[in-house]
Amino acid sequence: MTATRNPGSAGSALYAPESAPLADTSAPYDLPPPAVHGCWYPSADPSGRHVAFICDRAGVPQLWTGPVDGQEVRRLDADPHPVTEVSWSPDGRWIAYTTAPGGGELTRVLCVRPDGSDRHLLAGGESGTSARLGCWQHDGSAIAVTVTESAPPGHADRYHAEAPGPPGTGHAPQWAGRDGRAVLLDPAGGRLGAADGGVRPASDREPEERTLSAYLVDPEGTVAPVLLFSERGAANQRVCDLSRDGRLALVYRGPRGRREALVVRTEDSAVTCAFPVADGDPWVGGFSPSAGTVWLRSDAGREYAALLAAHLGPRGELHTTRVVAEREDCGLELLTLGHDGRRAVLAWNRHGVSDLELLALKSAPPYGTEAGAAPPPSAGDARRVDLPHEVVTRIAPTADPDAPVVALSGSRRHPGVWWLPHGAPLRTPWSSRDEDALPPGLTPVRPTPVRPVARDGLQLGGWYYRAPGRSPGEPAPCVLHLHGGPEEQERPVLEPLYLELLGRGLDVFAPDVRGSSGHGRSFTDADLGAGRFSAIDDVADCAAHVMVQGLADPRRMAVMGRSYGGYLTMASLVWHPDLFRTGVAVCGMSDLTTFFAGTEPWIAQSAAHKYGHPERDRDLLRALSPMSRVDALRAPVLAVHGEHDTNVPPGESEQFVRAARERGLEAELLLLRDEGHDFRRADNRRLFRRAAGDWLERHLAG
Repeated sequence: MTATRNPGSAGSALYAPESAPLADTSAPYDLPPPAVHGCWYPSADPSGRHVAFICDRAGVPQLWTGPVDGQEVRRLDADPHPVTEVSWSPDGRWIAYTTAPGGGELTRVLCVRPDGSDRHLLAGGESGTSARLGCWQHDGSAIAVTVTESAPPGHADRYHAEAPGPPGTGHAPQWAGRDGRAVLLDPAGGRLGAADGGVRPASDREPEERTLSAYLVDPEGTVAPVLLFSERGAANQRVCDLSRDGRLALVYRGPRGRREALVVRTEDSAVTCAFPVADGDPWVGGFSPSAGTVWLRSDAGREYAALLAAHLGPRGELHTTRVVAEREDCGLELLTLGHDGRRAVLAWNRHGVSDLELLALKSAPPYGTEAGAAPPPSAGDARRVDLPHEVVTRIAPTADPDAPVVALSGSRRHPGVWWLPHGAPLRTPWSSRDEDALPPGLTPVRPTPVRPVARDGLQLGGWYYRAPGRSPGEPAPCVLHLHGGPEEQERPVLEPLYLELLGRGLDVFAPDVRGSSGHGRSFTDADLGAGRFSAIDDVADCAAHVMVQGLADPRRMAVMGRSYGGYLTMASLVWHPDLFRTGVAVCGMSDLTTFFAGTEPWIAQSAAHKYGHPERDRDLLRALSPMSRVDALRAPVLAVHGEHDTNVPPGESEQFVRAARERGLEAELLLLRDEGHDFRRADNRRLFRRAAGDWLERHLAG
């Protein structure tokens, strides 16, 4: 991809993406899929009878297509780079999708014909840039993409550095032997220090500001990209919808905990109004056909997200807002508008389980465009859809408003895609069958909801998985697993890691400590600032709860987590050093100061609201950092990280492992090749599960 300076942006480094052709790697796929595979993130063609989706049947998440009612599938991109998002154009001519080169955090946007031809790069190919998929124009003539400006001179290698290889290849000598696609560091070595990609010293400067810019891009390449909106120092940006006449854009922006939806005039990029919206899924809403109403998933001034209708004027200015669909005890998690703009599909999150319903929408014309008082926007009666599994992760509208396509996960199946003609859920033939969900010899486990109470009286949540064959009254070796975010939520879905541990006779308790989503805005915000000390105590209180209940053996408790959960794992080991026999920290932050210095600038901008500002709150960040208390560490620890992680750089694990070794403790680091913050390759995921299982089983034995 080449990048050109936008002529309308003098004095700023705004780059408009230009498409670059790529080799055709598509092919019919007539090999039988493995019984256990996942399909997710569907997007339907205009007829609603074919779906583009992500599938890992070939070992890595890739782009596929298939009919909703037939077996034939086609892989459209066989490159090894994981696919993360998919969107079929409204005219059916193109499929746009996002990939993560090397499994890292810097993504790019491509598009391809439904037959696999004419695959080309739209944005994100230049060193140091990243691109994000937005919505299509309603006629399919262009797609919105958000791109970052290029890295400053001399910094591009930070974002696309080649990982050093094993001994004997001319790379860093500290690498120990590679096992498959991973590197296990030798106890005496370690890839440590700024010179070789390790921890960089904290800077006295603010997080480096980068510009995020949204463009309309013609996939044919015949029309120059058009700048829609640009913002310097933005933490996030995505174009969620465009009005049918092209006058208005709905832009999702803002840091975590303070997300906004902006209505932007495309002619001059002026913001006409802004609305607080909920965290979570970034596709927060859209316009009615006349653009007189914008429908939004918002938790403004309320505990739980609801469906909000905003009445707009002819120039996009706000006149009134009203809540048109809400629930007292749970929030709106997913909102998808039908192609005609007159129907919506809503997924509510009730204690971790999804409720799906179809809803008729009654929009209003633009305020002041018609004589007389127009009725305000509203919603009709909702029709509930019964689902065969617990959690909806994605909704794709089709030409038939009563037949959406949804991605489902559950405690007894791998992710799959289901077609819902008139409310009757039908599994797509290319999704794995429920009876094939587990490898031979493993028994499905339906978790039990658990409701611990924190020491300050706050009600917590979570799910307890009992290893098959264990007597109900027998205290068990138990792994307390902590999710990421911290705004993520434990859901009753099939987690291969849990299956690995359960198959080894280890129970798993997966709690929601304060800061998690799904329990209301107050609960999500309860860990802000110094409240994070209480979140660390929540981990100890959750462990104590399952011990007191007779579920977990107090002498054989371990703690484990990924991302923010990896941070909490390290924090729990040093704040409560006698509680856990061992810990496994995956992609976690060990020092919040070095995390801010090393992460992507836009991630730092977004994270400051959650953890504290790297300058103004430096003392708080230091006090909250596990490295500040590492002398209290008593338990052996395994750290796991992706080598291309620029969200939480690998140095965060490296310095914690090094500190543990310096104190005479057993500590190892498993660095997975070709992975970023999320482990997406099947072989790496298996290796990670085996390594974690071996470590935990060994340290919890006896």
